Amino acid sequence: MLGFNEYQKIAFSTAIYPNKNNNFVYPVLGLVGETGEVAEKIKKIIRDYNSEITDEMKIAIKKELGDVFWYLAAVCTELEFDMEDIAWDNLKKLESRRERGKIQGSGDDR
Repeated sequence: MLGFNEYQKIAFSTAIYPNKNNNFVYPVLGLVGETGEVAEKIKKIIRDYNSEITDEMKIAIKKELGDVFWYLAAVCTELEFDMEDIAWDNLKKLESRRERGKIQGSGDDR
């Protein structure tokens, strides 16, 4: 099974953009753009198909999510974060919120 850090390393080896290894802005903009493409596909499913999603639509969304994942990996690499550390830290944060009854609500520090 492919782990986050291995994916991160392999994905970044395919990266081609200006000032790679010293440019977190480019992959952040790519991440925002690809996330927007996922949202657009969902919006059109709601608007044009009464929220009914086909297998073909799922495949198209899955491809866009792969692009989101690639850009996330690039941002992490540029900022010298390990994706596995981020994933574990996020799970610990969520577990703490669940234990304290703070899963719902808003705010980063709840």
